[in-house]
Amino acid sequence: MSQQRHARARAAIALLTVVLLATPPLRRTLEASMTLQMLVQLPLLALLGAWLAAALPARLGTALAAWDRGGCSGLLLASVAALPWMLPRALDAAVDLPWVALVKFAGVPLLIGAPFALSWPRMGFVLRGVFCMEAVATCFRLGWLYLVAPQSLCSNYLIDDQRRLGQWLLAIGLALCVALLGKLLAGRFDTRGSGADPPDRP
Repeated sequence: MSQQRHARARAAIALLTVVLLATPPLRRTLEASMTLQMLVQLPLLALLGAWLAAALPARLGTALAAWDRGGCSGLLLASVAALPWMLPRALDAAVDLPWVALVKFAGVPLLIGAPFALSWPRMGFVLRGVFCMEAVATCFRLGWLYLVAPQSLCSNYLIDDQRRLGQWLLAIGLALCVALLGKLLAGRFDTRGSGADPPDRP
């Protein structure tokens, strides 16, 4: 019961935070930079969606589990919903058009963060590996695009900001590669907990 109360409290905090992020002062601050909008504002909204997902009623969670076997459906939904926010035009439109901003503040938590949080525990090793590799590839693709583009791809942001975002994405992709490699090596070579005792010496 206390765990359920804790989840509801987190959901209430998440909703309040989404509203605060949508207020003009915070929104202007995070959308003043292309880097801040893509690497801070959007991930933060997705994280808040994950907090909302934790407060779902048990019946709804059971119904979603039947629809989301193996985590495939939720991951597909989150991936499709995330695609537009990787495009410079969408970042521009979120600054200029109120209806696009509304889609961002409602859609990113509900269509990206919440489905992903619900699906991740259901995913097997292979699906998680495919997702992680695709995340690395996306960071490298977008980072390279933003870094080498000869002109600014967004009308609201300068090319220096765009190139800075490209550098950050390449660095994140590299960090993810190192983290994944370290996890694979640790899993491959760590024999602790295998339950095998060394043979007794005579």
